[in-house]
Amino acid sequence: MGFSTVTELVHDSSTRIFEHGWQSWSPSGWYDPTARPPRPTAPNHHVMAYRPDVEAGRFQGEGLLAVANGDEVTVIAALGPDVVPSIRCEVADGNLRISADGDVEVVTSTHSNPNQALADWADAFAGRHQYADIRVFGPSWCSWYAYWGKVTERDVMNEVRQFDEHGLSVDLVLLDEGYQAEIGDWLTPRDDFGSTVRLASDIRASGRRAGIWVAPFLVGSRSETARKHPEWLVPGITAGTNWGQEQLVLDVTHPGAAQHLQDVFTELCRQGYDHFKLDFCYAGAIEGRRHDQVDGVTAYRHGLRLIREVVGPNRILHGCGAPILPSLGLVDCMRVSPDTDPLVDPPSGDISQPGQRGARSTSVAREFLHGRWWANDPDCLIVQPDIQDREAWANHVEHSPGLRMSSDPIGALDRWALDRTRELLTPTSPRPHPLRNFDA
Repeated sequence: MGFSTVTELVHDSSTRIFEHGWQSWSPSGWYDPTARPPRPTAPNHHVMAYRPDVEAGRFQGEGLLAVANGDEVTVIAALGPDVVPSIRCEVADGNLRISADGDVEVVTSTHSNPNQALADWADAFAGRHQYADIRVFGPSWCSWYAYWGKVTERDVMNEVRQFDEHGLSVDLVLLDEGYQAEIGDWLTPRDDFGSTVRLASDIRASGRRAGIWVAPFLVGSRSETARKHPEWLVPGITAGTNWGQEQLVLDVTHPGAAQHLQDVFTELCRQGYDHFKLDFCYAGAIEGRRHDQVDGVTAYRHGLRLIREVVGPNRILHGCGAPILPSLGLVDCMRVSPDTDPLVDPPSGDISQPGQRGARSTSVAREFLHGRWWANDPDCLIVQPDIQDREAWANHVEHSPGLRMSSDPIGALDRWALDRTRELLTPTSPRPHPLRNFDA
């Protein structure tokens, strides 16, 4: 379907345009009409952090775009989470011409803070789709930035002991990427990792909850899953290159693949995990020829529902690298930014890639979703001494609504970092988080 004009708006020196990115890592924010918004700097970035197979216009929101003129804010948005049109804004004949490649709604309101208009829209959108079950989460620790992909069972339990020794409040211990033998072989641990079964048991014995990372719709080309079951894969489709191999896409509409997906989560629940960080979820929504002839968003939502059926209503689904609008009603918390990093700026200059600058800007731009669609995840607190500008990152985490999750090796923290971590992990009474304006 081509783009059709939706409306035209005037613009002046006060005008700002809000671009909402496709998935967790896609840059989002308010821009001056003369600005050049972030775009992918490499084809692999386009697939893995923007909307695959979609070339953006000058300004483009995926399912959501807004224009602020003084106190008047116009929100142009998808009608629901099942169909997510691209929405463009072009400067034409002195006006802003808004067009979309699908049906949208146009809502105009008056707010001195444009993010409040987005919050009102998000409230109404969630209400129409009967989703309002927002959970509150306790302080957490994640293995990723402490151990990256080399994590072991012993490493995690060493950290659990450190929590007690240093008086750190941690409710959830999340085993992140690195435990698996290959991407897609989730029930086969890496040879030198240890046991996911024993780890979950030991975490729970410490009085804490156990969480685990899974990229449910990715299948690495080197994996046993890909070798044994090529019929479970979306043919001719790549989700990008990562871990030194091509990433293939699980076809959740294939009965065998659907059963496999549910078997994985049945077993992880049996092992004692009750918080599932679902990463690289964008893969499940990539367009392609599936067993059932459905579009990518429909396949993605079907895949999340398959997982929810198995884990039940009381275990947590935590989206990451996930299409934002299509995840509504299907996850309990959502990463709303690209990964942070020890570095402020990614070497590529593409702020969809790991780095504190992009993580801050996109997280702030999406604060309006917190408490309306899910609990936001602004990514982890990392403050060990070799983190660039660690004070600024800690301040960002402090002022961001949503999850509080540390990811440092506790033994590597100096006195300031340990005190700051203890401070930010200390549970407090829920309090309102005022929405930051686009000039913040």
